[in-house]
Amino acid sequence: MLPEIAALLPASIDDTWTYGQVKAVEDLLIEQGTFHFPRLETGLFAAATSAADDFHLTGYQNVWVRDNVHVAHGHFLWGEQTIAVQDVQALLAFFATQKQRLVNMIEGRTTPDQIQQRPHIRFNGRTLTENSESWSHAQNDALGYFLWLTSRLATTGQLELSIEQAALLNEFPHYFQAIDYTTDEDSGHWEEERKVEASSIGVVVAALKQWAVILDEHPKFRTAGRGATSEFCSQLVHRGEDALARILPYECRQENSRKARAVDAALLFLIWPLQVTTEPMARTIVANVSDQLAGPYGIRRYLGDSYWCADYRTLVSAEKRSTDYSEDQSARDQLLKKGFEAQWCLFDPIISIIAGEWYRAHGQPEDLALQKFHLLRGLTQLTPPESRFGPYKCPESYFCEAGTYIPNDITPLLWTQANLRLALVGMLQSLST
Repeated sequence: MLPEIAALLPASIDDTWTYGQVKAVEDLLIEQGTFHFPRLETGLFAAATSAADDFHLTGYQNVWVRDNVHVAHGHFLWGEQTIAVQDVQALLAFFATQKQRLVNMIEGRTTPDQIQQRPHIRFNGRTLTENSESWSHAQNDALGYFLWLTSRLATTGQLELSIEQAALLNEFPHYFQAIDYTTDEDSGHWEEERKVEASSIGVVVAALKQWAVILDEHPKFRTAGRGATSEFCSQLVHRGEDALARILPYECRQENSRKARAVDAALLFLIWPLQVTTEPMARTIVANVSDQLAGPYGIRRYLGDSYWCADYRTLVSAEKRSTDYSEDQSARDQLLKKGFEAQWCLFDPIISIIAGEWYRAHGQPEDLALQKFHLLRGLTQLTPPESRFGPYKCPESYFCEAGTYIPNDITPLLWTQANLRLALVGMLQSLST
């Protein structure tokens, strides 16, 4: 851990922590720029920022819908609502350009296997236009996240939707019905080989629930465009919940061994911020992730993950490190040495947030200890002064290079920054109870 943080916060979960100590850590990181979120002129966030000469080859200067939702949601929760609303307004403007793709799928002019004809989920955030390259746009979770946050901001009164925007959003439930999101194979959070994923189904369930609330609160929206009702959304939700009951706590239960997956860290997002699992299932998922995916530096996305595996920069050229592997990642998988998956920095803060929710609900000291433990791990993942990125940065992951774990090229990652700040906010809430 950086010495400045160690001087402010006890390094043991057995010690008593105070509100003032954690607030001092948050203030320090704000002062050091850890929570700096550069925005594009449109109000959107690029996935990452870097001064490296070959950063443009990573593709992370683009906008991902999923990342923007998580980062904007963070701003909303820690009190910068205007930034969150501006982000969602820009996403609404982009998806207005994607409406015909939704309509074509709904009306049968395209089919789910035509991946490039699906709504795009990675695009040019400066111009709000599509990128020309082929990409793994079959990502139901990304579409669900957009509908979920847009609906949530509207229910709080922070975002006022027009009839035209409501007409656009009404297309989404029909789209999810058309592709049958409960059986559709998509590339999901990690943009890889398509399969039926609980982590994608759960996002859509959360989104449909939120949009149903809007339709009940604003009757005029029910007839906007194609029209939709809360009853229609609820029917789709029930199908999704039935699918989750069959799959969870697995990520995928398909018979194909390349697709089946027992444990995936993406399932954490169904617990928080989406809250679509029961608490017993949530505790099972957290235990599975902690027991099977945690390493000394971070948490693996899943066992067998070859993205940023050992010596990735040596084995894979810069222009191919973040390419579209959704059709075939077998060549990349052959590079993985067992046990040397990249260890990501997204997840310890998320588990800390979840444990904090449990602690504030039940007051159990073991939940507070878990919250502290994973917050400490998240703080330990910050880059040290000797890092090529400078100190106090939030990496995407740590990977093994020449026998040593170091931050990968995607440093800082804005999604990690948002998670870590929210973990500190959650810790402050727990210490206030």
